[in-house]
Amino acid sequence: MLSAVTSRGAYANLSLAAALRDRGLRGPDAALATELVYGTLRSRSCYDAVIGTCADREVARIDPPLLEVLRLGAHQLLGMHVAPHAAVATSVDLAVDVAGRRPSGFVNAVLRRVALHDQESWIAVVAPDRSADPVGHLALRYSHPRWIVVALAEALGEAGNGMLPRDASQPGGLAQTEAALAADQNRPAVTLAAVPGRSDVAELVADGADVARWSPFAAYLDHGDPGAISAVAEGRAGVQDEASQLAVLALARAEISGQDRAWLDMCAGPGGKARLLAGLAAEHGAVVAAADVHEHRAGLAAKALAGVGHARVLTADGTVPAWRPAAFDRVLADVPCSGLGSLRRRPEARWRRDAHDLESLTGLQVSLLTSAVGAARPGGVVAYVTCSPHLAETTGVLDAVLADRRDVAVLDAPELLAEVPALRCREPNGRCAQFWPHRHGTDAIFIALLRRLG
Repeated sequence: MLSAVTSRGAYANLSLAAALRDRGLRGPDAALATELVYGTLRSRSCYDAVIGTCADREVARIDPPLLEVLRLGAHQLLGMHVAPHAAVATSVDLAVDVAGRRPSGFVNAVLRRVALHDQESWIAVVAPDRSADPVGHLALRYSHPRWIVVALAEALGEAGNGMLPRDASQPGGLAQTEAALAADQNRPAVTLAAVPGRSDVAELVADGADVARWSPFAAYLDHGDPGAISAVAEGRAGVQDEASQLAVLALARAEISGQDRAWLDMCAGPGGKARLLAGLAAEHGAVVAAADVHEHRAGLAAKALAGVGHARVLTADGTVPAWRPAAFDRVLADVPCSGLGSLRRRPEARWRRDAHDLESLTGLQVSLLTSAVGAARPGGVVAYVTCSPHLAETTGVLDAVLADRRDVAVLDAPELLAEVPALRCREPNGRCAQFWPHRHGTDAIFIALLRRLG
């Protein structure tokens, strides 16, 4: 899995479940394999710094298969506290399998040096001094690129325009940023979403899940295979982060005058939000149009929507609408983004993006939100949603769209989700909602609700 992620661009969250099934791994074996994959990916840059200190060559000069073996060994030693003799021995055996007997001696020597100290001691050796370089220190300690550390600090109000406050090196100077980084390193529980009218939380709980905090459709599964839950296996529930559920719920809760019969999900694949949206729409007597620019993602949405309310799925580019202007009462624009809000679930994403990627993403996001506003009728409501807290993708996109329009009002999203604490953003006018893993235990989902004025 690590080789597939690093060399072939695979996504661990999509590939690992299939790999476990193919190899017949279940129970503790599956849990161990999952921890080895995700734990190694989450702390990759920290482990690379330790490996580089213990090896006789630069990390970039280590053959990729051996480097993956070393990372796995480092995670067992530093992240999982496996007994050194066991972690080193199994790593050496694996090195023999992938590279032969001679290179395995190199793995043995490096990991024996790694085993001399625990992770906290190694961080004191390999991380920049916190007082001199607080961003570099946090980036190494929590294995995030520097630009992401700064972006989180800006979104949390602990930095501005890429500049950190003078007291950033002091204890508490970047307390919220550090808490967010630490939360990205934790394994999230699986969150289930019952489809309204087809299942409910009581059924999920009866099947082994735990009640969630805020979403009336959510339950948590601390361990085990979600596919073993009857409602999930039968398509009457799915896996969906609680904040994602609440984004859909906020759109459905917003008051509108007049008709409420036509809803649109304009970036619907793979269908999680569309399924919940369709269930809620059915309760209103509304029909959902679910669109995605990619045919395979539209197909996944169609599969998710099977048997849920009245829904029509189409392959369409949201920036070049295939529907009449002002045709919908409610519009969901859950736009493609950097994914910085879901690094707990997709740890490899932090190594695949850089700050330059945001320019093309934000241009697409502005186009999609502009199109979403155009799709809403006067009096209708639009939900702009991203799985990112980056200001360029959240309030920056909102500001860009609002600057050119006088026919849009920003609604108070946190007020519509009043059961959830500490959601309110500072801008624009505190009317947008931002979830955080360290505050809410969810992905870092951003929600803005807009009303199209007549």
